[in-house]
Amino acid sequence: MQKKRWETYEEVAQHLLNKFKSEFNLINVEEKQKVSGHKSGTNYEIDAKGVKIDGESIIIVECRRYTKSKQSQEKLGAIAYKIYDAGAVGGIIVSPLGLQKGAKKIAEAENIISVKLNEDCTTENYILQFLNMVMVGVSADFTVKSDTTIKYFKI
Repeated sequence: MQKKRWETYEEVAQHLLNKFKSEFNLINVEEKQKVSGHKSGTNYEIDAKGVKIDGESIIIVECRRYTKSKQSQEKLGAIAYKIYDAGAVGGIIVSPLGLQKGAKKIAEAENIISVKLNEDCTTENYILQFLNMVMVGVSADFTVKSDTTIKYFKI
């Protein structure tokens, strides 16, 4: 059975966040799981969990592959409560379009980092934007003929 686009998006986001974990001061980014709400007593399914360098603090990762609108103030408010209730120290919201104006204010106030990841990303081909940085992954297939010279430049 083929995965849905949002499922692939979550997996790629978790993989890339783990790849760039040091940029977020994390030692690891774990897969989708459930965390308990300390105040509410409910369980939350989260798309990924980041473990901070101290080994004890966590951040909650939510992926939203919405391709027609930016993340709203209400959606960020719900994530902010989940972070609070689970006892996390912050969060990461991953989406292709970023945040609306009110959502940006909540993100700043509640230690939520906005990460923009293109909607049709793969682990090899992606554009990842966060914290004034842009990470790009590009792969290509090509045929080499005997008279071809290949030059590789690492930037």
